[in-house]
Amino acid sequence: MITTHPIPASFIRGALELESTATGTIVHRLPASARAQANGDPQLLMVEQQPSGVRIVFQSTATVIELDTLRSRTSYAGTPARPDGVIEIIVDGSVFEESVTNGGILTTIDMATGTPSREQGPSCTSSFTKLPAGLKSIELWLPHNEVTELSELRSDAPLQPQPPSVRPQWLHHGSSISHGSNATRPTAIWPAIAARLGDMELTNLGFGGSALLDPFTARTMRDTPADAISIKMGINIVNLDLMRLRAFGPAVHGFLDTLRDGHPETPLLVVSPIFCGIHEDTPGPGAFDMAALAEGNMRFIATGDPLETAAGKLTLRIIRKELERIVHSRAESDPNLHFLDGLALYGESDAQTHPLSDALHPDSDTHRLMGERFARLAFGPGAPLKAR
Repeated sequence: MITTHPIPASFIRGALELESTATGTIVHRLPASARAQANGDPQLLMVEQQPSGVRIVFQSTATVIELDTLRSRTSYAGTPARPDGVIEIIVDGSVFEESVTNGGILTTIDMATGTPSREQGPSCTSSFTKLPAGLKSIELWLPHNEVTELSELRSDAPLQPQPPSVRPQWLHHGSSISHGSNATRPTAIWPAIAARLGDMELTNLGFGGSALLDPFTARTMRDTPADAISIKMGINIVNLDLMRLRAFGPAVHGFLDTLRDGHPETPLLVVSPIFCGIHEDTPGPGAFDMAALAEGNMRFIATGDPLETAAGKLTLRIIRKELERIVHSRAESDPNLHFLDGLALYGESDAQTHPLSDALHPDSDTHRLMGERFARLAFGPGAPLKAR
């Protein structure tokens, strides 16, 4: 007999706040206090609701699990459709099955006018009907790439809370690359891979287009329990052409100062940008490659002038050098602060064998490569975030 269950907050991991609606629950990865200070930025307010790294966790003898969700997606007229989201079910630590989402709300934006149009579709039921018998640990990993409202959870046996995790809590912040852009499944994003290999409990604050050294993000991280913290910053600063070198350094210091207010001795790893050919020596802003779009391909270009670096415009090469300088300077009085060159995760030589298909984001194979490398460099023996 299939029974409907509530989805209590104790079942949800990787989220910082839950919002009750008339039809279900929306997962937030930033609290309301932070969202209120985002100046109404539609990009950030969208991506923080996309549950990258968020999972529903419980124990049960159930052999049938059903989850109803209502997804919200945004597309741009004339660009290729983004892949559908995926919900994965993990049984006793291993991926057992996946379900592709459908229906929901689709907002299409006309890039020429900025005008949105909205289509309302049905909710989606993800059914997992052949689970093994016996008591088992179950995790439902939610889509990393679309806003997902949780509507109803059903099963053919009672659901019990999972005991609190004994794994160290890893808090990570980064850009769309950390969010999981171009990965095909929620457990295939590089932070999820690194967390599994490093035996860490992940809270992923990777926000597509929105790793911008915002003070409200720093305060959110300050107030979030963590045994290990990492920040991967740089690419969004460049491709939004957000600030100049004079402002960047103090902004990094301020972000780190805020983190240290709440986590004075927690191991903290600052990671510089991975290799991205279009922005290595060319400042932003970034833009769609309209010639590629005309051929049905999604690619990005850098539109800045390399000569403007003399006036303080930022490139990835400049940001890596500045981040390394700042971290090494602060580490003299902060022995738990560490630096990792992003080129160790994905460098220029990797671009030959694992090219960024849209010139900006890694695919699933490259996410796996980065996750494996991060696990070794951050969580391996003697590494900066290795639990002691």
